[in-house]
Amino acid sequence: MAGLQLLNWSILLVFNTPLLQKPGEKNRARRGKMFDQETIHLFSYGTLQFAAVQMASFGRLLHGSDDSMPGFRKELVEITDPDVLEKSGERYHPIVIPSDNPGDEVTGKVFRITPQELAAADAYEVSDYKRINVTLRSGIHAWVYVKA
Repeated sequence: MAGLQLLNWSILLVFNTPLLQKPGEKNRARRGKMFDQETIHLFSYGTLQFAAVQMASFGRLLHGSDDSMPGFRKELVEITDPDVLEKSGERYHPIVIPSDNPGDEVTGKVFRITPQELAAADAYEVSDYKRINVTLRSGIHAWVYVKA
C-alpha cells in the first residue's frame, strides 16, 4: 500500500511540474484555460446558479461549493429586462440587502470564475444590482450582487 501511495504522489508531482519554465514565467504546464488566468470567487444566491443562465452567460456550467453570506437578507425584485427574463425564465429574482439582525445570512454557492466570466455576470445583472466584495462564512472573499 505504501508503494502505491508513493507512486500516486510521484504521478501528482510529474503532472503538476511545469515543463521548461523560466524563472518569473507563469506556469506553462498543460491545464485548462480557467487556470491560466486569475481566479475570482463569485457568490450566487439566485439565478446565476441556474444551468440555463450559466450556459447563456458563460458558455459552460459552473461548479460551486455551498456557502453563506452573514449579515444579509433576501427580498425579491421584479425583472423587466427581456434578455434577463429570457435567460432566467423568472419574472422575480432574489436580491439581497444588509440586515440589522446579526443572525441573518443568505445561503448560496461560491464559484471560481475568470475575469471574462465576471464581466459576463456584470452584463447579465440589471441596474437594480451592484457588485460588492464580501467575506463569506467560509472565510472566502467573493464578489456578490446586492441591491443597488
